[in-house]
Amino acid sequence: MRRQVREGAPVTKGASSAQLSRRLGRADLRAVPEARRELRELLRHWGRPGRSDIAELLTTELVTNALVHTDREAVLTATVSPRGLRVEVRDFTGRRPRPRVPSADDGTHGRGLLLVQALADSWGVRAHGVGKSVWFELAADAA
Repeated sequence: MRRQVREGAPVTKGASSAQLSRRLGRADLRAVPEARRELRELLRHWGRPGRSDIAELLTTELVTNALVHTDREAVLTATVSPRGLRVEVRDFTGRRPRPRVPSADDGTHGRGLLLVQALADSWGVRAHGVGKSVWFELAADAA
């Protein structure tokens, strides 16, 4: 069964899983809060208290990184299953992101992947023929 959460953001629900898939326009930073809202709707009844807040924060970081650092379109996919949540943001550049220690001169920049590294149960980067996916996973019941 398919259900539309917001225009352009199909959510597919199966017997044991649900998925959000959304195309993010090139440099369209309006997509960041929209993606958060769509993920919040997907996760409305998921996980222990606070887990969906962490998922929203980490998704915001990955979406923002893809839109700001690639100057290309991206695709957000979030899948909820009995095992937990997996979020992937695929972009179309081969440049791999790396966590870095931000300096005082960076302002609010440079902390996104450090947050993903610190808060996700697992995360990584997977190369594609054109581009890559940056992903993270969260278990629903982790403390």
